[in-house]
Amino acid sequence: MKPEKKLLGEERRNWLLNLLKESTAPVTGAELARLSSVSRQIIVGDITLLKARNEPIIATSQGYLYLHTAAAPKEVERIIACQHSPEQAKEELYLLVDHGILVKDVKIEHPVYGDLTASIMVSNRKEVDQFLDKIKNTKAVYLSELTEGIHLHTLSAATEAALDQAETAMKKEGFLVE
Repeated sequence: MKPEKKLLGEERRNWLLNLLKESTAPVTGAELARLSSVSRQIIVGDITLLKARNEPIIATSQGYLYLHTAAAPKEVERIIACQHSPEQAKEELYLLVDHGILVKDVKIEHPVYGDLTASIMVSNRKEVDQFLDKIKNTKAVYLSELTEGIHLHTLSAATEAALDQAETAMKKEGFLVE
């Protein structure tokens, strides 16, 4: 799906937007850069400009994703308050995705910056492993490390029952803030 010629400016952004709209999986910035024959930094700037135009593009740990709101099945969401050590992140995320949950994000309340939210967008163990590998390989820290392990997750599932079962399992494992 590489363009026949090097695209510049607006033409490249339109091409990127169409590629993301047609993709069923996240596309990394490196892959977009390779396909469009520009640097990853140019792609980051292009995505920023597209987001400024209210295009529903999110950056996940797996790459950029265009949110197709009209085509998405009706899902239910819930925000839960959690607390655990960094070493328990894998166990927490596995527990949630094993219950059919999409973990959309993580949020913390920072004493200086206020509410900070980061997209996670994991719904299976493979995606969890990719997310955790990216944390490890970039030597990043979990946002929850800034708040003694306290954080919120926005969860999405097909039914309230799935969310209830996941929340019960989280409580049983001691991951919920009560």
